[in-house]
Amino acid sequence: MTHDDLARLHAAAFRVDRPWRAEEFSGLLDNRFTALVTHPHGFALIRTLAGESELLTLAVDPAHHREGIALSLLTQWMERLKGHASRAYLEVASDNYAAIALYQKCGFEPHSTRKAYYMRKNAPPADALLMERALTYGQMPD
Repeated sequence: MTHDDLARLHAAAFRVDRPWRAEEFSGLLDNRFTALVTHPHGFALIRTLAGESELLTLAVDPAHHREGIALSLLTQWMERLKGHASRAYLEVASDNYAAIALYQKCGFEPHSTRKAYYMRKNAPPADALLMERALTYGQMPD
């Protein structure tokens, strides 16, 4: 996927939040600690450093929601972490109940909140729920 492809897909997936621009993806992907996990209809951008890994963003084309793509991307992320990280982190809008349920299914637990973190178009800001999980050789829970 090109940086423009990533930006287009991110804009489709994040209609109420500010989507990331191609230049932002370019800058992040120039960093040696950042990696991209792709699927034809989605992607996950991750950063792994000093034994910790963070999901920077995950986007799935809305026309392909509920097809297991996000779970597949998360599983691929965890597989990449084998031997490289002992903790994984992410943040999610507190009103994104489907994503929160998916992350909990994958073993992530809430640990704090950032108030009014996500600025919304024509709506009040949403809190960011920070979630984390311990990794055992980067494996997903059974």
